[in-house]
Amino acid sequence: MKLALVAAALVGTAFANIDPIIIKGSKFFYSSNNTQFYIRGVAYQQDYSSNGTTDGSTSYIDPLSDVTTCKRDIPILQDLNTNTIRVYAVDPTANHDECMSLLADAGIYVIADLSDPTQSIDRNDPRWETSLYTRYTNVIDAFAGYKNTLGFFAGNEVSNTVSTTDASAFVKAAVRDMKAYIKAKSYRSMGVGYATNDDSTIRVNMADYFNCGDTEDGIDFWGYNIYSWCGDSSYKVSGYQERTEEFSNYSVPVFFAEYGCNEVQPRTFTEVKALFGDEMNDVWSGGIVYMYFQESNNYGLVSVIDSTSVSKMTDYTYYSSEINAVSPTGTNKASYTPTNSALQDCPAVTSDWLATATPLPPTPNSELCSCMNKAASCVVDSSVSSKDYADLFSVLCGLTSCAGVKANGTTGVYGAYGMCTPEQQLNFVLNKYYSEQSSASTACDFSGSATITSAASATGTCSSMIKAAGTAGTGTVTTSASVSTTTSSSGAGRPRGLFINALAHLV
Repeated sequence: MKLALVAAALVGTAFANIDPIIIKGSKFFYSSNNTQFYIRGVAYQQDYSSNGTTDGSTSYIDPLSDVTTCKRDIPILQDLNTNTIRVYAVDPTANHDECMSLLADAGIYVIADLSDPTQSIDRNDPRWETSLYTRYTNVIDAFAGYKNTLGFFAGNEVSNTVSTTDASAFVKAAVRDMKAYIKAKSYRSMGVGYATNDDSTIRVNMADYFNCGDTEDGIDFWGYNIYSWCGDSSYKVSGYQERTEEFSNYSVPVFFAEYGCNEVQPRTFTEVKALFGDEMNDVWSGGIVYMYFQESNNYGLVSVIDSTSVSKMTDYTYYSSEINAVSPTGTNKASYTPTNSALQDCPAVTSDWLATATPLPPTPNSELCSCMNKAASCVVDSSVSSKDYADLFSVLCGLTSCAGVKANGTTGVYGAYGMCTPEQQLNFVLNKYYSEQSSASTACDFSGSATITSAASATGTCSSMIKAAGTAGTGTVTTSASVSTTTSSSGAGRPRGLFINALAHLV
């Protein structure tokens, strides 16, 4: 017990020495003084690609829960003048105290993505679900107590083509709900943003969409994954000049969430001087170089030898020389009055942009889903594998309307139960058809795939919510119960590639 108290005291001392970062207008500042904060960042996650996937498995290495590797890497990050790292997937159940404390001692902040390889908004079948809501809030809970948590990304390159832009409605709903959650939990101010790819067909609409409408719905900062400066390029040739002009009046901080083209090797990182120089540093708040670990994609600054040692790559030497030579002075917070406070105009739904700005998907409400599920008299049999749900949906949606479980980011039509787990959604449709057939036993069979059960009568809050949702599941969704401290299993995600096909005709 004494050792635990001593450890806790040491952690508290470490975090007392780091100043949380705040946002004012379109810039970051240290909270206790007037100094502007520029991100000198490194992407820091092994066996994890920039588009949010691993090397083929569903597992990942949480880099902030391994104290041995943290002790190995932090001195090297310090040598690179690093003040921020970006991590793409963390385990909210793991202990991060020591690594976060060591990072705080080194003056290094953390931007954490909220998703993981198995739980994220799928661009091909976008949903904002109860299980994903729980995953995101669990990560926020795990990192809210650290003063060197700079903020969170609610998505990374989710919409990456015109045909997938409808998914942005679901990501924006996630941004809205995570901002509301942080506020409801009375956590200190931490930003929630999005990291986008640099696709010329959608880049302008993407930036406008996430910074339009109500402030409560929009991003707190904008991350740009950009790889257009290759080799010995220039401010103009690389496109950096155009991007800087495009964001000159953006109302929130913008920075490079990833950069470091490797089409020309070794990378000499001549873009660093431009990014932190006078031409760009009034608009951009720095950037995060991709990446620390050498993997098969050849973006590494170091190559891992073992748990206690790494070998510095040629890219390390070039990057170190460039990043240690920059020192932007920035803007004084006390004398800074933002003039670019206006939000963007929301892009209209056209063939070039498929996400409506209003309404956004409703806040996932696990209580509503649970109430509906308990009140169902006809449910999927426990012997049925989730892999077979698609077949059942295909049959059922030809017999009755499945509008209550659909979600359409283009039309803004969201079924009341489109936020529920696949099993709960299936139970809703099964029970709906069963009720429409006067509860005939033959209407709850489907060759043994469905079974009649003793349903609980919906009373009180459950009764009110189910009544509001309507028997077809297309009524008003009550969302007030969704911001809570309750946690649930994070493994209830949709079987990807199966459920997509089953509901394809609903979109």
